[in-house]
Amino acid sequence: MERGIKDTVAQALAEVKDLYRSDHIPWVVGYSGGKDSSATLQLVWLALLDLEPGQCVKPVHVISTDTLVENPIVADWVEHSLIQINKLAEDARLPIKAHRLTPETADTFWVNLIGKGYPAPRHKFRWCTERMKISPSNRFIREVVRENGEAILVLGTRKKESSKRAHVMRKYEKQRTRVGLSPNASLPNSFVYSPIEEWTNDDVWQFLMLYDNPWGVDNHHLLTMYQGASPDGECPLVLDTSTPSCGDSRFGCWVCTLVDKDKSMHAMIQNDEEKEWMLPLLRLRDKLDTKNDRELRDFRRMSGAVQLFHDQPIPGPYKQEVREDWLRQVLEAQTWVRKNGPETVRSISLITLSELQEIRRIWLLDKHEIEDSLPKIYEEVTGQTFPSETLDDSQPFGRDEMAILRDVCGKDRLHYEMLRDLLCVERNYSTLARRAGIYEALTSTVKKSFYEGEEDAVTRARQHRDYYLAASDVLEANTEDLDRLLQWVLDDSESDSSGTD
Repeated sequence: MERGIKDTVAQALAEVKDLYRSDHIPWVVGYSGGKDSSATLQLVWLALLDLEPGQCVKPVHVISTDTLVENPIVADWVEHSLIQINKLAEDARLPIKAHRLTPETADTFWVNLIGKGYPAPRHKFRWCTERMKISPSNRFIREVVRENGEAILVLGTRKKESSKRAHVMRKYEKQRTRVGLSPNASLPNSFVYSPIEEWTNDDVWQFLMLYDNPWGVDNHHLLTMYQGASPDGECPLVLDTSTPSCGDSRFGCWVCTLVDKDKSMHAMIQNDEEKEWMLPLLRLRDKLDTKNDRELRDFRRMSGAVQLFHDQPIPGPYKQEVREDWLRQVLEAQTWVRKNGPETVRSISLITLSELQEIRRIWLLDKHEIEDSLPKIYEEVTGQTFPSETLDDSQPFGRDEMAILRDVCGKDRLHYEMLRDLLCVERNYSTLARRAGIYEALTSTVKKSFYEGEEDAVTRARQHRDYYLAASDVLEANTEDLDRLLQWVLDDSESDSSGTD
């Protein structure tokens, strides 16, 4: 078995070296810290070490996307690996440089969920992947293409991962114009190279166990992580085909609601008492995964419109009080872990300061929530003053005034929101030399909140829909009558013309 994997590795190394030397197109290696990406990067590294110094000049960028909500254990492993990659590559004088990529602050999970009110991701509304994973890497690759004209993306994808993955890979394999390079469907002037595309799961683990990691981390630690993330607690050293492997262990975002259950985090906690500090994260993730969240969300869409589906309103963003509660729960989990977790996680950030600042800006300026509740929530949970300056000194009203207004409005949330938003519109236009557009802005604000409640809004939406359908029917009927009249005129005209002739 060992001889078999050595032959497989020797063949792969020869292919990597030939492709690397064949042109001057820079490589971008995708690295997640998992077994497949680790095996791919390790192959590339070993191949470059085996080249002559004059041949090893083409840059190899190693990119790793941190969504900022990665499984903390894996995130720590990847961060340590990236540091080691840069250090050891420099020591070995290899043209390898690692880059930690993160989404723009406006695209992070908590800014969208807590700030804008996006509901927890679902398969029919999977807003997270593009923003948090795809965009950061695509930005980097586009920059490499801009500077060099082309780029080769080196990935640890394998056909034996799944039948779906195999189908996609074979589809693009047929479009190859160069050996080993498939076209990149989403990025022009870039190609995809998968050096372990034919490897089995056993091949990957044998390679990682039999060959020392060249950037100084212990592959056995990676095996231990997979073992800890396996629900049955077993991920043995793969030495022959009769030994079960760890292919079903998956790492990802700890907040992910696209799966029914975070099996890896459950297993980590179950298999290792030292990881029980992740329990608050697991509980928060389970709360996010609410199957019926209609009560948590506004009956209006983000624009303020009421849209119907099967005669019921399509729920919009999370309500203000719900978003405030999500923020409180995230800060409580972070505070608890920092206080009760092991020394290695005492500085953990489940939500970053830049995210908190952006959430506050969205609440205060975009959503007109001039109660400015974020600093208060932060102080109540953490016991510390929120480290940020006032965002809007021109606002004449604040938390105290809004408390009085809320008392006056009583339980009429819509009336309160309308008055609050009208105050914000007036304030925004008060400093302008020309107040053009203020009436339209005031009208739009009133239209969003003039309802007596959700039932009234739904009734009006149904009436509007019925009027629209009735008007469409009338218009369609009139159009048919007009067409018949026009045809009659044309026929009559042709008849008169024929008689004249």
